[in-house]
Amino acid sequence: MQNKLIFIVLDGCRYEAAMEQLGYMNHLVEHGKASSYKVQAEMPSNSRPLYEVLMTGVPTYQNGITTNASVRNSKEQSIFSLCKEQNKKTAAAAYHWVSELYNEAPFSIFNHRFQENPEKNIQQGLFYFEDTYPDSHLFADAHALIERSQPDFVLVHSMNIDDAGHKYGGFSKEYFGMVNRVDNVLGLFLPKWVEQGYQVIVTSDHGMDEHGIHGGSLSAHREVPLFVISDKIEAEKRTELIPQLQLAPFACQLLKIPVAEKMVTVTFPKWIQ
Repeated sequence: MQNKLIFIVLDGCRYEAAMEQLGYMNHLVEHGKASSYKVQAEMPSNSRPLYEVLMTGVPTYQNGITTNASVRNSKEQSIFSLCKEQNKKTAAAAYHWVSELYNEAPFSIFNHRFQENPEKNIQQGLFYFEDTYPDSHLFADAHALIERSQPDFVLVHSMNIDDAGHKYGGFSKEYFGMVNRVDNVLGLFLPKWVEQGYQVIVTSDHGMDEHGIHGGSLSAHREVPLFVISDKIEAEKRTELIPQLQLAPFACQLLKIPVAEKMVTVTFPKWIQ
């Protein structure tokens, strides 16, 4: 594999739901083609604060993105900015809050839906602004970006699981069904991306409780999956909790770029020497 990475965030996907319904991902783990870990999300376990945690590795009290209403650019070094410093190409197919954090805020549906600017942190972007935007379309957007310019780092961020959880509850048939549905999309696209030499991370920002709520300290809010496809680490399945703050520096290590000063030490993978 190359030093390229696709970072997939399945918004609102709780750990147990992933273990039960992501059949393709767990198949890869069972056959030694991927690793599986359990991550403890930071608090508050809400979307925008945790997008910032995932991309910067900096906790909320330091990064200042404290709520979903924190509409502004990030002030921290992110995986995007670190890649740009190393002359690596970046891309994202993601919810518009990601554009607000790393490119320009506030988001304009007239000007910011499609973005291409080598001076931006996210140099190529396809951003959506409805939670019901189909995950199948979102992954097709990401594939178009990959085929177009073969970026070194790609963020793929889907919203349908989170949307189903808020509408029907995190223990509902609809919620589990949406996780299962996304697994089919992963099974369609991941083989193509891995064949092109990409490493892959699949994780979530936060979980979802039975009431369709997250944001607090419940395990249903904070425990999320992490799947990794990479020839740089040994394939394994571990269930001890890994701090979410480690994911950004881990991504940097997979990309072979320097980590930011504020990022924590990565402790969980078994690296292949």
